[in-house]
Amino acid sequence: MGKSRSHWLCFPFFKLTGSFRRFRLSRRSLIIASLCVVYLLFVVSQVGYTQQHRDRRTDQDKYRHARGLYNLDFGDEPPDPADLQTGANSVVPTRSNVVYITLKSKRQKPANIRGTIRPKLRRKVRKSKSASSDFTQNKLGTLQRDAGQIKRNFARKTSRGEPGDVDYKSLDIIPQSHTDAHADSHISSIRIYSQRAPPWLSPQDVKAMRFLADAKVLRMKEVSHGDSPSLLIFEGESGGSATNQKHIKLSNACGGQCGVISSPVDTTEVFAFHLDRVLGLNRTLPAVSRKFGFLHDGQPCPVVSWDASLYPEGLAAGLSTVRLTWGEYQSSLKQRCWLKNSSPKPDSGCSSVHHYEWSTLALFDFLLQINNRLDQSCCGFRPRRVDVCVELGHHADCRDQNHIQLTNIIHRAHDPRHLVFTNNKGFFDRNEDNLDFRLLEGIKELPEQAVSVLKSRRLREKLLQSLFLDQTYWESQGGRQGIDKLIDVIERRASVLLTYINAHGIKVITMNV
Repeated sequence: MGKSRSHWLCFPFFKLTGSFRRFRLSRRSLIIASLCVVYLLFVVSQVGYTQQHRDRRTDQDKYRHARGLYNLDFGDEPPDPADLQTGANSVVPTRSNVVYITLKSKRQKPANIRGTIRPKLRRKVRKSKSASSDFTQNKLGTLQRDAGQIKRNFARKTSRGEPGDVDYKSLDIIPQSHTDAHADSHISSIRIYSQRAPPWLSPQDVKAMRFLADAKVLRMKEVSHGDSPSLLIFEGESGGSATNQKHIKLSNACGGQCGVISSPVDTTEVFAFHLDRVLGLNRTLPAVSRKFGFLHDGQPCPVVSWDASLYPEGLAAGLSTVRLTWGEYQSSLKQRCWLKNSSPKPDSGCSSVHHYEWSTLALFDFLLQINNRLDQSCCGFRPRRVDVCVELGHHADCRDQNHIQLTNIIHRAHDPRHLVFTNNKGFFDRNEDNLDFRLLEGIKELPEQAVSVLKSRRLREKLLQSLFLDQTYWESQGGRQGIDKLIDVIERRASVLLTYINAHGIKVITMNV
């Protein structure tokens, strides 16, 4: 049965081959040659189609890669409705392309921060006047050595409107020979390629970032007063903001719109600014990373916007600060000062700062592990020998913690209820088993808007969008790979903070002050 079936199936083939054998040799050769030609044409057509399709895919990939932010690949996760409803400023694109940053759904392994990020120099602050002036003298020495770029009119002068202990040392930059890489380039280092900046950045933020990153430097000033560290300020070719123009009479440090140049190791100032805006706190001053061809051998330096309102009585009087000891601070947290706009009693020990501001400060400082405000003596973690608190002997003050003075608690003169976060020197190399939980001591409420960002698992996405705008900072940290490692640290600390909130019953409330 099986043999007969196979015979009938193969019968047409046998019949065809039998008839083919009866043909003459020349005719059989012609048929075989025709079949070979047809097969060869088929193969060539398939190879050409595959190559054309591959070239088309490559051109599309190049086009999409050459376009730079603002739309991201969100995957299956829908966009945040709050971001869609929030109005953002319209900014004229500086280039015609957009980059798409694709977020990984899961990270297989936490990054090793110590093995990949350039270690920070721990010796950042010198309290003595001689030590604090060494840093800026070295910077000005670098300026003076570059004779082809800077005019030699290093003049020391004293402000008329302020006491004689405020020294101004100015260096005028020759505009014709100015070689700042950003000023010479017509392309801004602030990369906003779409019609809108991220919604958490205000039009004033974007304007300040563009000035700090791209403005032509007209002059440099070293401003020293008392025992405070000297400030290196640059004045740019731009009209001063309304706030600065209002306070020009009170301070001769800046006659227009200016920026304060920090050390290249203080790059957390830039990250702190973007984290502050992403969380919706809005307490830091705008900051960018910028290279100066005549300073620090062209290394990227953090540049923070100058705000004269922080010096209401001039530089001689110093910043507008709140003076509290740790014990007084804890007492004010229990008093819940200025809550519901009710004036505290004269003997309550309250400061001018609103109660909710301390909660905002605690959350921000914990994520970045900034201890130079609430814990300058390093009582809440195990410091290293190279930490400033150990070198200056402050760590020994932890024996009497209630009398330790809080530092760097700054507010504007016209707005004493709200704090301004300055000098944001955070640490990314502090492990999770050595975090400073003293920063959260006495805090019973935290801002809902910031906590919701931490819970939404969109912190990485938003930080990538925001940090990508600053091209100099992005590249100085190693591009996407380096930025991811920094965000890894913040995400792990955010997870620790959320666990702490649940364990201690901290309330998450709306804080509209």
